[in-house]
Amino acid sequence: MESETPRVSFISIVDFSEDARWLFLTESVSDLLGFEPRELIGRPALELVHPDEFSQVKQMHYDTIREDKAAALAYLRLKHKDPFKGYILCAVSRTVVHSVVVGSVSFATPGGKALQNTSTAQEVEVVTPSAKNFELRRWGDPSPMTSSPSTPDLASRAACASTDSDTSDASSSRSRSKKPTIISFNPLPCQSPRSALILDRFSIHCTVLYCSNDLLLSTTRVLGRSFFDFVTSRTEHSVRSWIDVIKSWGVNDRGQPSDGGFGFGKFVLLLAGRNSRGENEQDTPLSRRRLGDARINSRMPSSPRCASHSSPGTSSRSRPPSSSSSDQEISVDAIFSGHSDGILLVLRPTSKCVAIWSS
Repeated sequence: MESETPRVSFISIVDFSEDARWLFLTESVSDLLGFEPRELIGRPALELVHPDEFSQVKQMHYDTIREDKAAALAYLRLKHKDPFKGYILCAVSRTVVHSVVVGSVSFATPGGKALQNTSTAQEVEVVTPSAKNFELRRWGDPSPMTSSPSTPDLASRAACASTDSDTSDASSSRSRSKKPTIISFNPLPCQSPRSALILDRFSIHCTVLYCSNDLLLSTTRVLGRSFFDFVTSRTEHSVRSWIDVIKSWGVNDRGQPSDGGFGFGKFVLLLAGRNSRGENEQDTPLSRRRLGDARINSRMPSSPRCASHSSPGTSSRSRPPSSSSSDQEISVDAIFSGHSDGILLVLRPTSKCVAIWSS
């Protein structure tokens, strides 16, 4: 059965609830787990977890939110819709994005792809005992990306997360004994001011297909436009080269679009946007590689099979200071990751910008 399992990855968003309910899924969930996105939206993600791993995964979901984690990776089993296929060993990535958890789910297979995923993740946790060969031990190296800069009311929580992250030289299993044995999901406040974008990986312009909130960029302004419209011209070349690398990483052993680890960068975001294309240039997509019946291609979140959501906590109080200048810029940290249905991009203001917001 393992050889027949598609080596794909889908992007997903779950809420902060105890059940981790699905808010958004991309098309490739049907290839990996057999469910259509509309079948899972609003249902608990934890109901797909293997019974033997349920308690640990629930604790992991809580810890992810409480510690405001980013680029965390876990190996666990998820139930396939077809009962004859049982449970699929999956690599599940998680990043807290303000009021939701954004990430991806992909088929886990040993080899170079697994090494790439684990070596670029900030944290690796192996839940399924038989998957211990996926565990990566770092030789005392610090985390590749420090924890998010905190807003004042989250300072103590972020400080705790930063300490745990910077002192770890192995998977997070070492720190499980330090986790609280009693967890409460009521209430779990919004976390760092991050935003998530899904970009069309098959277009040279990386059209924005999805925006999780309005904290950095206006959703109505960015949807359907080239992502590079919101990157300053002086940093555009670097960002394009990073995305090209992420696209090359995100190809499986069968030459199909899939996951490929995390990339970290910093660039300047142009809030008002600009025209990054040539005057007469059109958005001509690159040829798409497809799986089976071609359900792997990206679609806008308004598609019947790709449900969108409106994240709570995106009021004007959370937005950056307004400016009459048409070229307002913000320096941002970014996490890039490639997947079957698009490029997932998580943005946060740099520490300096957060200090300005807090003042």
